[in-house]
Amino acid sequence: MKNWINRHLQVIQQVLVRMRLHGWSTLMMCGVIGVTLCLPSLFYIATDNLNRLASDIQTQSPISLFLKLNATQAEIQSIERQLKGDEHITSYHLVTKDQAWQKMQKTGAGNTVASNIVNTLDKNPLPDAFFITPASNTPEAISQLQSSLQALNGVDKALIDSQWIKRLNGLLQLGNKMVLVLASLLAFALVAVIGNTIRMQILTQLAEIEVSQLIGATKSFIRCPFLYAGALYGLGGGLIACLLLWTMVSFFNSTVVQIAAEYGSQFAISNQSLVLNLFIVLTATAIGWLAAYFAVNSALVTYH
Repeated sequence: MKNWINRHLQVIQQVLVRMRLHGWSTLMMCGVIGVTLCLPSLFYIATDNLNRLASDIQTQSPISLFLKLNATQAEIQSIERQLKGDEHITSYHLVTKDQAWQKMQKTGAGNTVASNIVNTLDKNPLPDAFFITPASNTPEAISQLQSSLQALNGVDKALIDSQWIKRLNGLLQLGNKMVLVLASLLAFALVAVIGNTIRMQILTQLAEIEVSQLIGATKSFIRCPFLYAGALYGLGGGLIACLLLWTMVSFFNSTVVQIAAEYGSQFAISNQSLVLNLFIVLTATAIGWLAAYFAVNSALVTYH
């Protein structure tokens, strides 16, 4: 076991020495990998923050709960107690029929047509109403909450304007699919680029490979340094991608915070988590290893 570990450490050291001898080309390759990985990661951070922002959106009246015109004070108080204890509701406020009537009269005072309509009414036609903010903005959760509110005693209608929610969730789902497609396409591109680089290295070391085979070297022995080279390219590219992401998020964050402050919000782009950074680095390393594996196997079949 110790010999096996020492053998692989020696191979990694040899690969690192060769990369250092070709430092500029190594840096360029890692840079290309880093920029390529940075693009889908940046889109992922954007969609993730948009999802977080969508969850924090507070509208004035996403659910309007209109009571029956003959609803008693006891029924209103009972409904309010149930709303207060419902964990699916973030906040609510009651607008009584008298408050709504006074507001309607004030609004109609500056409009001749509206004023005439108000004057023709001999009594208040408006119901008491609760305006409710749900805890979740998903269509399923709001639909379930609407059904439960509609079943309350004294409730006439539980109305909801869910069109904006459906559109928002549709756009976010589209964004998530676009991130997945973009990441897949760029992963294939990276496999091609890294594989081509490894193939060129194989060609430059073809004589060494032939000598190694003559003295009994196995395919796994020949394959090993190229696999580590691909993995190290990916590792370097993954680290560069994480650095680029941190830089761009910090750059955009100052502007986003200023814009959010203008609207009275404290929203800021959340920096990528440690889990995301590890995922990027491990994925890049795996792509590099996989690209090198295909390139070496193809070369061994072609040239030998």
